[in-house]
Amino acid sequence: MGLSRDRRHKHRLTGARVNIHQKKRKYELARPPAMTKLGAKRIHVVRTRGGNQKFRAMRLDTGNFSWGSQTCTRKVRVLDVVYNASNSELVRTKTLVKNAIVQVDATPFRAWYELHYGVHLGKKKADAEPKKVSKKVSAKHEERLKGHTLESAVKDQFNQGRLYACISSRPGQSGRCDGYILEGEELAFYMKKLVQKKSK
Repeated sequence: MGLSRDRRHKHRLTGARVNIHQKKRKYELARPPAMTKLGAKRIHVVRTRGGNQKFRAMRLDTGNFSWGSQTCTRKVRVLDVVYNASNSELVRTKTLVKNAIVQVDATPFRAWYELHYGVHLGKKKADAEPKKVSKKVSAKHEERLKGHTLESAVKDQFNQGRLYACISSRPGQSGRCDGYILEGEELAFYMKKLVQKKSK
């Protein structure tokens, strides 16, 4: 019957063996981990208890990521897995799991920011001309920019065209790789961890 989530096969705290008085039950069924990898989308549908379904993502390369401070969500490409608190092996194998720190493409967020605030983030092409906008639109931009500040750590990431993000969905259960852009103290914490990792 495969993997099981029962306790009967375990020893007691004293080290004594437990007499197995009943067989495995369907409700104790466990399954092997999905180990979702970075790659072209591939999802398996799993029939579960009560005829329900789980979507087991085998490979994923895109997801919906939200930029919390700007209340902006965009579908972006996941480029790389950079940190995992539970297991460094999952970083080497580029495995997507909940709470993994990944790098996502910054282009959709850059385009939104330019449209919303009229400010271009990141490196600008030398021959690029400034976009002409109406007075009404420029007035809107100025109004939005009043009292608005963008965190320098996030701003620097736009120069590379990659943003650090955290996965908040469970790809092996929902078949989706959704999450949020790291900011503030959380971003500082993981940047520190990544620096320590590089120094080793």
